[in-house]
This record gives sequence, C-alpha cells and structure tokens, in this order.
Amino acid sequence: METKETEIKKVLDKIRPYIQHDGGDVEFVKFEEGIVTVRMLGACAGCLMIDDTLKDGVEAILLEEVPGVVEVRLAEDA
Repeated sequence: METKETEIKKVLDKIRPYIQHDGGDVEFVKFEEGIVTVRMLGACAGCLMIDDTLKDGVEAILLEEVPGVVEVRLAEDA
C-alpha cells in the first residue's frame, strides 16, 4: 500500500507537464494533518495567476484523487 506522500507525488507528476508547458513547475514539500505544502518554481514563482493555479488546479486535483488531502498551501520560504 502506498503512503499518502507517494500518492501525492504521483498526482503532482501527472499535472507537472501542464505547469511546465507554461514555464513553471511544482515541487512537493510536505504533507501534515491533511495539508499538502508545495513550492511553485520557474515562471510560476512570480506569476500573478499563482493562486488560481494552486487552488483551481493543484488543490482541486489532489482533493479529488487523494483521500485525506484537505488543502494545498504554498511553502513560505524565508
């Protein structure tokens, strides 16, 4: 049986090509208490559409495909 982290990474790998098509990328950071933390890279890092990409794209797909995921957040880099 796969761990939740493995399931999340597999889903991210499925959507990664669509994000890369626009010059960006998504990186898994951690999964704690139902919350997936990701880092947006490349063109996504400074994009004005990052919230839409995160919530309407990444979060919507993870909520649908991985039971136990309740939210997706951006990593807060110091």
